[in-house]
Amino acid sequence: MNLQAKTKGDTSARLPAHEVVYRTLRDRILFGDLAPGQAVTIQGLTTDLKAGMTPVREAIRRLMAEGALEFMGNRRVVVPRLSAEDIDQLFLVRLAVEPELAKRACALATDEDQSALAAIDTDLDRAIAGGDVHGYLVENHRFHMRLNTIAQAPILSELVDSLWLRFGPSLRVVTGRFGTQTLPDRHKELLRALAARDAEVAAAAMIGDVEQGMMFIRQALSVD
Repeated sequence: MNLQAKTKGDTSARLPAHEVVYRTLRDRILFGDLAPGQAVTIQGLTTDLKAGMTPVREAIRRLMAEGALEFMGNRRVVVPRLSAEDIDQLFLVRLAVEPELAKRACALATDEDQSALAAIDTDLDRAIAGGDVHGYLVENHRFHMRLNTIAQAPILSELVDSLWLRFGPSLRVVTGRFGTQTLPDRHKELLRALAARDAEVAAAAMIGDVEQGMMFIRQALSVD
C-alpha cells in the first residue's frame, strides 16, 4: 500500500501517516477485508501497510475505541464477531436513526445531490450485476453516507457510521457466501421519494432497506 495515495474523493493535501493508516485499516474492516474473528497485529500491519509502528498503534487504539476492533487479552486484538444480541441492538438503533436521516435529507436534497445519489446507485447496480461483492459494499456505503451527509445532522450521521463499522465485516461474509444477486436494494424508492419531497415515503423506504439488510445478516449468520 502506498501511504501517500489518497482515498476516493479525498481532495485534501497529503494526510499525516497516522491518519492514512487509520483510514486504510478502517476501510479494510468496514468492507470486510478483515473477517470477523481475524486477529490483527502491530507487526503484521506495519509490514502489510509499509507503515511505522507508532501510526499503526494509534490506528488500532482508535478503532478499538470505535468498537471496530476488540482486545481479547494476552495482547491479542481481533475483529469482533456479531452475536444475535449484537445484531438485535444494531437493528434497533438503525431503525431509530436512519429513517430520520432520510426524512431530513428529503427536505434538503438539491438536484445536484439527487443526481449524485443516482450515479452512485447506478454504480451499485453495476456491481450487483457483475457479482462484484467488494464493489457492492463500497457503493452501498457511499450511497448511505452521502444521503446522511445531505441530512445535515452530523451527530446522527456519525452514530450511523459507527454502526456500519460494526456490521460491515459480517455483511462481507454474507455477501461472499451468497453472492450479490440476492442482495436487497431499496435505493430507487428513496430516490423517488427525494424527487417528490415525500419525507414519509423516504423514511418508509429506509425502514425497508434496514430491515432487509439486517434480517439478511441475521438469517445468514444463524446457520453457522
